[in-house]
Amino acid sequence: MAANRATLIALTALAPVSWGTTYVVTTEFLPADRPLFTALVRALPAGLVLLALGRVLPRGAWWWKATVLGALNIGAFFPLLFLSAYRLPGGMAAVVGSAGPLFVVGLSALLLGQRPTARNVITGVLAASGVSLVVLKAAGALDPLGALAALASTASMSAGTVLTKRWGRPEGVGPLALTGWQLTAGGLLIAPVAVLAEGAPPALDAPAVGGYLYLALANTAIAYWLWFRGIGRLTATQVTFLGPLSPLTAAVIGWAALGETLAPLQLTGMVLAFGATVAGQIVPRPRTVPAPSRPASAPAKPSRVHS
Repeated sequence: MAANRATLIALTALAPVSWGTTYVVTTEFLPADRPLFTALVRALPAGLVLLALGRVLPRGAWWWKATVLGALNIGAFFPLLFLSAYRLPGGMAAVVGSAGPLFVVGLSALLLGQRPTARNVITGVLAASGVSLVVLKAAGALDPLGALAALASTASMSAGTVLTKRWGRPEGVGPLALTGWQLTAGGLLIAPVAVLAEGAPPALDAPAVGGYLYLALANTAIAYWLWFRGIGRLTATQVTFLGPLSPLTAAVIGWAALGETLAPLQLTGMVLAFGATVAGQIVPRPRTVPAPSRPASAPAKPSRVHS
């Protein structure tokens, strides 16, 4: 049982690890300054592929539920995340995003009835502190719009995670179909905004096509399927505490592939954030209340034998 849970956690963790590669793929292979087009290409084709594989459409109330989840997890989250990344100084968007576990702890109390524990709050603070040491660079003044977008993107993804846990899945519908619904809904919401804000799609060369294929398939379709599969089987807080693996992966790739340096303070932050991620996977066992002891029964009186 413990081995199966560890495997589930490891597979779910592949999602934020994959998302940590987004920065290097975007900067090295994709056209510059097209965040909404990139978000659209990530979401809509992946959603349509999963819809074709799942062969299940929403029914009844799940039409609006899938739209809400798609808006929170994809349609609003992607544009707000890119907006904050473009307007905030180095790493600040990732720092705000690392507060996601604290958002989820609070929303879980409101929507799932899970009382926040001191351990979860402390672990969330440690995770955010560790990510701050890894990615935060002192540069420029804080942009109010960028900060608001970063907070909104974190709140959007956190609310989507908790609502996904609260609503579960319709009977007979697997995580593949649920992921397809959300990615398609989110992509359809992004499409008009991308066209109005950025105009016609840019010209693409071979590296850009390869980069977009990677983002749509591995980075989005597979990664979000693993993510929503994990939400269905783990607690909401367990899943969200895997989020810091994304900026940690980005930092490691920057060091290994782009020649960026990792100072001792950043290495300390990586250890702190990774330790908080591991601690976030530990679910305390419920306390068992011992059964009340019963008074010892009086010995039975010997029966009289009539001769």
